[in-house]
Formats: sequence, C-alpha cells, structure tokens
Amino acid sequence: MKSDDLARWMLEQETRAMLRRIDRVKPFSLQETTVPAAGLMPTALIAIERYLVDDRRRLRKRVLDWLHWLRRHDANVAPSDLQRRYTSLRLAFNTALAQLDLFSEAITQRSEAETGVWLSGLDVAAQDLLELHGGYYAALPAICFLHRGLGGAIRRARTRLPGGGNSPAALIRIPRERMIGFGVASSLAHEVGHQAAALLDLVPSLQASLTEIPGRTPSADRPAWTLWRRWISEIVADCWALAKIGISSTLGLIGIVSLPRAFVFRLNPDDPHPVPWIRVLLSCALGEMLYPHGQWRELATTWETLYPLEGLAPARAHTMKLLQHSIPSIARVLLEHRPTSLRGRSLGEALVLPDRTPQQLSATFESWRTQPNQMWTASPGIIFATFGRARITGRLTPEDEDRLLGRLITQWALKSTLDFAELCAATSQSKLVRLPEVLPSGARMLNVS
Repeated sequence: MKSDDLARWMLEQETRAMLRRIDRVKPFSLQETTVPAAGLMPTALIAIERYLVDDRRRLRKRVLDWLHWLRRHDANVAPSDLQRRYTSLRLAFNTALAQLDLFSEAITQRSEAETGVWLSGLDVAAQDLLELHGGYYAALPAICFLHRGLGGAIRRARTRLPGGGNSPAALIRIPRERMIGFGVASSLAHEVGHQAAALLDLVPSLQASLTEIPGRTPSADRPAWTLWRRWISEIVADCWALAKIGISSTLGLIGIVSLPRAFVFRLNPDDPHPVPWIRVLLSCALGEMLYPHGQWRELATTWETLYPLEGLAPARAHTMKLLQHSIPSIARVLLEHRPTSLRGRSLGEALVLPDRTPQQLSATFESWRTQPNQMWTASPGIIFATFGRARITGRLTPEDEDRLLGRLITQWALKSTLDFAELCAATSQSKLVRLPEVLPSGARMLNVS
C-alpha cells in the first residue's frame, strides 16, 4: 500500500475508533452508584446531562462530517494536511472528555459512605446560602465535592469551560479537612458568595468605585486603597458569608489562615486574597457593621494577641498599620455600595438578616435546647449561624456540633430527596399511596434530640 493511501486508511481507522469511544461515554444517570439521598439535586443533574449530551452530539456530528469528507476527498490532499485536520478533531474529543471528568470527580464522590449523603446535604445548604430576597436573580444549581488542601474554590455557573461552552452548574470544592463544623459552613458560604457576586455584578462596580478613591485621599494612604481594589473579589465573598452565617464565617476563616507568622503577614502582589492578618480584622469589622455586638471586638483583639505586630520588619509593620487604619473606610465603602443590580438598595441593606444578630442567635439556640424540633425544620443558613454563635459563647462543644451538624446535613439530603419524590408522584397523578401517608410520623424530618 502506498504511503499516501496508508495514511488515509490509518486516519479513517482512528476516526472510527474515536466514534466508538464517543458512544461509550454514558450519562451519569446510567453509571454512578449512589444511594438516592446522595444524588445530585434534579435541577443540577438535568442541567449537566443536557449540557454533556449536546456537547457529545455536536462532537459526533463533527467526527462524522470529517469521516465522510475523508472518504470523498481529493487524493491530491497532502497526508500532512489530513493529519492536521485529524489532530484538531482529536483535541476537541479530549476537551469533551475533560469536561466530563470535571463533573465526574464531583459526582463519583457521592458513592462514598456517609460523605456522599453529606455532599448532597451541602448542595441544599448552598442553595439556601445563595438566596437573596427580592428576586434579584434566578436560582442556580450547585454541586459540592471534596478535595485535598486548605482552601475552598468554586467554578461558577455560566463561566466558560475548557474548550468552550458555559458551565451549567456551580461546582464548589470544599477542603476535606474542613468537614464538618463551622469550617465547612465558612468555606461553603464564602464560595457561594463568589457566585452571588457574579450574579449581581458586584466586583466590577466596586472596582470602579475604588479606582476613584485614591485621588481623594492623602498620598500616604493610596497604597492601601490599591491593595483593597486588588482584593475586592475575596472581600465581597467574605462579606456575603458574614451576612449569611455571622461569626461562623470569621471563626472558619481563622481556622484556615492560622499559619506560621511568615505566612500570616505575607504580602503577595499576585494573590487576590488579603493578607491573612488583615483579612481576619476586616472580617471582624464587617461583622460589627452588619450585626453590631461586642463579640467582634473581642475576637479581633484575640487575633492580634495571637499574632502581634511586634517583631515584624519596620516596612512590613508600617504596611499592616496602614491597612488596619483604613479597615473602617473600606468596610463602609463596601456596605454602602449601591450597584445597579440591587435597584437602589445598598449592599448592606440587601444582606442584613434580622434573625442573624448575635442576640437573636443566642435566643434561637436556647429555644432549640428546650424545643429541639425547631432545629430540625430550620434553614441551613440559620443553623450554621446559630451554631457559630453558640460555639463562641461556649454553649456548644465541638463534639456536640460535629454530632448535630452531621445529622442535620444528612436530614437536608434526605428531605430534599423525599420532597422531590413526592413532587414527582403528585405530578404524575400516580395511584400509588403518597409519601406522607406511608411514612411514620416525623420520619421525614429525622426528628431526633
């Protein structure tokens, strides 16, 4: 066989093999083994499956078109040109697999005992933490999964995926070492804050506001405002978490940035996160403005005791003091910001929740101690916030928090699964007995004290 003919034959064989590999990529609904309570929320699963099916359909058509062209093409086309076209097609196939693996990592963890159900419960919590009363944006599906490392991360919904197309759901990575306690609450609320900020277009409008401030301030203060502008995306996410879960956010932040002194005071020009020492103090200042109480000043003082400025190089100490001095100003700018997306309301006005004040959270916890049933029907956000307040006041031990939160997260997963099953049964007008009639009293709430 001539070399040109052999090249065409080999490329055709490889293309046909690629078609077979495309056909072997099955929907997640047919290949993942999880208990029902550990499964994805239906909105998330449907969005992902539709996206990947459409992607595979487009890729399969492209492969078939190429195969038909290869069989009919002019024999004068150089083998090198054929190879170039084939490699472009192969890269598109690998991109499709990369997108599949992106979601597969998150979904496969749902088969882990206990962890899978907890992740499903955190999906429910993410939806609750993303809510903003006032109809400012439509809800988006969220998928939580665990990973190694200290910090969380999010691939926001509607952002571009490798190779093109927008993600149909928010993928939220939670550090495995943060499970569970206020650590998972803090990480989850912060990452949800990034998604909310994108939906409200907060970061660009804040950056525009911060660009104007240095020109109105003394020259000695301008370096601080340059840094605040660089860090604003992470600051907004911290602010969102504070509004949703109160001091649980700051406690979780302290847990993650409690590092050797060199890292706590490290100023990295390329890092979008504020210097850890300043970040904790800013969190306390924002918390004080959102929900005024002495707990924030006490926590800030404790943080400064753990990491005193004494011993720092003079230049670094000066930078820390400059930033610390401007904390009240950046906190006011943030909370008084009125983006177009909030229709005239300030960010602080939109975020503050009356039931998240420290006084109310303490009262809520005491009410739960005498009437535990109330806790099992409360929303994830209020539970995270109440437990954080109870921890800082010594009313809740780490052991009890771990035990209760594990059972509550399991309940959120189970309840969402049963609620959807009931909805399907009602929608289909099935003759089967409806769930409320067959479940024993209290079973749907896992009412345990």
